[in-house]
Amino acid sequence: MKLTQHRRDEQAELWNGTAGRAWVEAQELLDGMFEPFERLLVDEVAARGGPVLDVGCGTGGTTLSMARRLGPLASCTGIDVSAPMIEVARTRASDEGSTARFILADAQEHAFEPASYRTVVSRFGTMFFADPVRAFANLHFAATDDAGLLLIAWRSASENPFMTAAERAAEPILPGLAPRDPDAPGQFAFADRRRVADILEASDWKDIEIQPLDVECTIPADQIGYYVSRLGPVGRALADADTGKRSQVIEAVRAAFEPYVHGAQVRFNAACWRIQARATSAKG
Repeated sequence: MKLTQHRRDEQAELWNGTAGRAWVEAQELLDGMFEPFERLLVDEVAARGGPVLDVGCGTGGTTLSMARRLGPLASCTGIDVSAPMIEVARTRASDEGSTARFILADAQEHAFEPASYRTVVSRFGTMFFADPVRAFANLHFAATDDAGLLLIAWRSASENPFMTAAERAAEPILPGLAPRDPDAPGQFAFADRRRVADILEASDWKDIEIQPLDVECTIPADQIGYYVSRLGPVGRALADADTGKRSQVIEAVRAAFEPYVHGAQVRFNAACWRIQARATSAKG
């Protein structure tokens, strides 16, 4: 229990601090990079229908896109623990007159209305729960009978070399970088297919399907320095670095990304899981 509380507090601090602010600043870059996954989720939601809950919605890009597709009478809700990102999501919704709404809360413990959502989705937002069984049980409580669950999550770090290239290149210069812990909340926490299935089974989801999903993603080549210096473990480590150390790290990391540069674009394969499940009528 103490470990779970610590990890929950740690994630809240992270996404309301340096990481959350970085994602806000990089909103357009990240929305563009992950746009293929947004399209996939929006197409699935259009086929399944709402009301829809978008878990770990960040700055709201996917939630807003779902609301546009489903129309003004649709109910699309995003939830995230990050106040900076939810503020941006609400502003975006207001600016475009969207009916999408956003909840600032931890989906692991938020008091959802029971049986409220026909579809529960997430684009890279469910790997950060301190207690994933509790979290998915709470989402199951919020889902209607026979509701669909559709998640996209990263596979392993070894299958996603682009995502760890910066820290590998920076390690000699930033020896204090913490190693990735596959069992802790974080980007690769759902790398183990069996673990994901066990979590969903333990929280009463049925008809679980976990399939590999490989998608080519792109970012502008002239944005790679910004991407490296603001996002991920290296970006967080550089937040307090002096100018000399920052320049040294960025140059080393820029070289590590050269294999991914193709003209004006950086292209990489995102190795993910496409996770589906169905809610049952046995609500706990």
